Amino acid sequence: MNTSRSLSTAWLVVILLVPVALLNYLDRQMLATMRASMKADIPDLELKANWGLILGSFKWVYAVLSPIGGFIADRFSRRHVIVVSLFVWSAVTLATGFVTTFNELLAARALMGISEAFYIPAALALIADYHNRDTRSRAVGIHQMGIYIGNIIGIGAGYAAEMPGFGWRLVFQIAGIVGMLYAIPLFLFLKNPTRPQDDVRHTSPGDAIQGLSSNFAFWLLVIYFTLPALAGWVVRDWMPDIMRERFDLQQGNAGLFAVLPVQLASICGVLIGGYLADRWMRQTPNGRKYVSALGMLLFLPALVGLGFSTHVAIAIAFLFVYGFGWGFFDCNNMPILSQIVRPELRATGYGIMNFVSISAGGLADWGFGILRDKNVALGTIFTVFGGIALLSVVIVLCIRPNPEYSQDV
Repeated sequence: MNTSRSLSTAWLVVILLVPVALLNYLDRQMLATMRASMKADIPDLELKANWGLILGSFKWVYAVLSPIGGFIADRFSRRHVIVVSLFVWSAVTLATGFVTTFNELLAARALMGISEAFYIPAALALIADYHNRDTRSRAVGIHQMGIYIGNIIGIGAGYAAEMPGFGWRLVFQIAGIVGMLYAIPLFLFLKNPTRPQDDVRHTSPGDAIQGLSSNFAFWLLVIYFTLPALAGWVVRDWMPDIMRERFDLQQGNAGLFAVLPVQLASICGVLIGGYLADRWMRQTPNGRKYVSALGMLLFLPALVGLGFSTHVAIAIAFLFVYGFGWGFFDCNNMPILSQIVRPELRATGYGIMNFVSISAGGLADWGFGILRDKNVALGTIFTVFGGIALLSVVIVLCIRPNPEYSQDV
């Protein structure tokens, strides 16, 4: 690691970004836990296909703009991209608390997709700038813990939405104000490292696309990043509603049982997976992909088990297995990307990964709603997801790290 980037500064960057990651996913997840309350004010949400469209609209806009956000973060200041993204999406979250119609909610979710698209590629690239191969998976994993904690806090939205005198609108308004306020200290204390590449600011969109499009390992990673997300978005967005209907639970309890096991298990997964990956990298440059593949192997029994669960306790157990595997996967995507592309293309590369993955995730959300309206069995749907996870293992094992980038400091 460059002497100008002390270890304390490197970890300070992670600490500052954890609350941003928390807010990033809190503002997404709490919508999924409040459908029953929102239907009372917006009757069009009664149709599952419309709910799937609301969930999907965010992802499609987010996906399209992710490569642009990544390129801007690579070419200009990652810090500025992160701070502005946080402030704008928080303002949109605040505004969501005032929508009154289906079309207004659809527009608000699309606007949130625009603003949030700039955050993740910039944040993970900034962490990769500060952390070398000895700490990169752990650093990314700790950042991702903020995402899981945000999802856990989002559980409370379902309960708050049912409280007299509180409601779903106030939930959005409070979350938006908190994010706008946190943007101030983030701007003051978050710093960019000295980036040694002299040509970073001169990289054109064409050069970036050419550098990535000719990289076969990168496209394997794009596919690998995308396939698990099909099940991932459905579990994140639909599981509260599935648990409520399947096991006759109240809205708040359904959100609790659907979200908490996954997020707690994912926290364990990123801590253990990040540690194992960083340790394994000392023996082989394939260490990160091996750990990620182990996570995907857990997906198969977890997803099939979820599809056929007949009791809430069994479903919770399989959700925990799923979350643990997700943690292994989640903490290693940017570190694997850092092994196969140049440093000045990391955010752009991750933006493209987001574009493909989340576009597919939006279709999965929408398609799942349509299939459920047609009464297709959950066991059938989740078994297909399990098979896709098994295919993902084969794909990640085919990725060959570039020795030059695997040894970067």
